[in-house]
Amino acid sequence: MSAVTKLGVTRDPARVTRAAWLIGLGIILLALPHLIYPVLALDILAWGLFAVAFDLLFGFSGLLSFGHAAFWGTSAYLTAYLLGHGQSVPVAIAGGTLSALALAVPVAYLSVRSSGIYFSMITLAFAQMVSFLALQWTDLTGGENGLQGFARPSFLGLDFSDAQVRYYVCLALFTLGFGVAYRAVRSPFGQAQQAVRDSEQRAQSVGYNPARFKFTAFLLSAGLAGLAGAMYTFGHGVVSLEVVNWRTSGEVVMMTLLGGTTTLFGPVIGAGIVLLLRDVLTTANLPVGIVTGVVFVLVVLFFRRGVVGTLQHWLRRR
Repeated sequence: MSAVTKLGVTRDPARVTRAAWLIGLGIILLALPHLIYPVLALDILAWGLFAVAFDLLFGFSGLLSFGHAAFWGTSAYLTAYLLGHGQSVPVAIAGGTLSALALAVPVAYLSVRSSGIYFSMITLAFAQMVSFLALQWTDLTGGENGLQGFARPSFLGLDFSDAQVRYYVCLALFTLGFGVAYRAVRSPFGQAQQAVRDSEQRAQSVGYNPARFKFTAFLLSAGLAGLAGAMYTFGHGVVSLEVVNWRTSGEVVMMTLLGGTTTLFGPVIGAGIVLLLRDVLTTANLPVGIVTGVVFVLVVLFFRRGVVGTLQHWLRRR
């Protein structure tokens, strides 16, 4: 329902709320490397974009993937490989992102034909195959030793040895990726995508092709996950088998649910909560897994829509 201002200009409360979230998130991200360690702040950007990518598939398409680590990890490895072979940072990041997109084509083609738990198991199976290849293909991935010590040559006068410079470069990439996701869900494609999620039969009856929308959403999600993985490699300067481990897929699910699905802002907040909590617990020498698990259970029990989703629902009721 829209409201009318005193000047007679129609104002959409939902649009005002989204603008407020965008401005608030932008201010926080601009100040973040001055409030916490720049490397931790960069992790929040990378994992936040990864969670946004997952939310595009899970929240807006209704497809639960247990294999998104395959796209994050493939991009991370190829980015590191290209940097280690003398490529510039933009070329390496673009190459990593495109590798995730290329991997997504056969995975999406085979998996979107299924639904529910069968879709989840197929994506998990593909992720396990990627993890096995990363372990065995030592010439490309370094195996158990991973890839490290690769250069990040300066570009356009930017010194990438400075952690804050790396952060703001990744912030620009994050803004690009988040903008693509935001535009996608607000476009006619995004509305049709949500219609397919709610009822495939009804969407098909009005002329939509559910398989085509699922396939496109999967590619978009995988591409953004690849961009996030490239950012992670660029920020850390090292890649290990952890990036393709099944636990990585589980962590991004937890981050998205904590923040709130179908919000776009929520997954970023969820990533920040998990990573900041992990940092505090590690510093205090407390059991990270147990405390994080308790927090997750409490959020699921008392904030069914996630932190941001619950807050937005409360504001709408007000």
